[in-house]
Amino acid sequence: MKTNIKQLLVITISLSSCIVLSARAQEALDVKISENLANVEAVHEGEVVSIQRIQDENHVLTGGYTKTSRKCPPFCIQPMQVAPGVTTVGELELLDFIENKVNKGTGILIDARTPAWFEKGTIPGSINIPFTTFDDNEGDLVKTVALGQLGVPRNGAPSYLAKTWNFVVKNVSANNRHYGKWDFSNAKDILLWCNGVWCGQSPKAIKGLIKIGYPPEKIFYYRGGMQSWQLLGLTVTTPKTQKTGD
Repeated sequence: MKTNIKQLLVITISLSSCIVLSARAQEALDVKISENLANVEAVHEGEVVSIQRIQDENHVLTGGYTKTSRKCPPFCIQPMQVAPGVTTVGELELLDFIENKVNKGTGILIDARTPAWFEKGTIPGSINIPFTTFDDNEGDLVKTVALGQLGVPRNGAPSYLAKTWNFVVKNVSANNRHYGKWDFSNAKDILLWCNGVWCGQSPKAIKGLIKIGYPPEKIFYYRGGMQSWQLLGLTVTTPKTQKTGD
């Protein structure tokens, strides 16, 4: 019994020390997210990723996200309100969404870009559901699988579809598969984003979702996208490789 008490004391002291060290590390950051927020943790591919800003105050962007001008169409500036009822958010709201919805299983953060973009780097905690998923000409089964991930089952569709997104997209022709109506009663809150204020991918996905019945009040839009995210030096993660910046 005495041994157990001693072990518990050692564990308690160790945990307390970790908490103190973590707090000191956060206080030591010169470049915080906001005055009272140093970092936010997100789970990405089964691993905990700390989202924070790059500490090098001389860091600058390089590559495609430094461009100011792209041919419009298709790269046109998106409106602040992408659709009636949909809430547009900034970085702090997105981070709050990760902490209070994604981490608690009540929300989904969606990188609506094509897989090639997703593989180059994404916001930690995001899953990739390409904007084309909700096009009118996309297969019925592909929509069913994607919506299953968002807490929207379809009457008559087998439950395993919600877990087989990659298989269905790559291997199944779904044009002749039809089930009953989708059930949005337990639809999760979702936050979609893409490359920046000039990117129409997530707005197109949002409009497609609303068209098939997704409640707009459960949809959030991060208009700044990857360009604004990187402009602020926030953490970007690539498959199985974590990094910050561009």
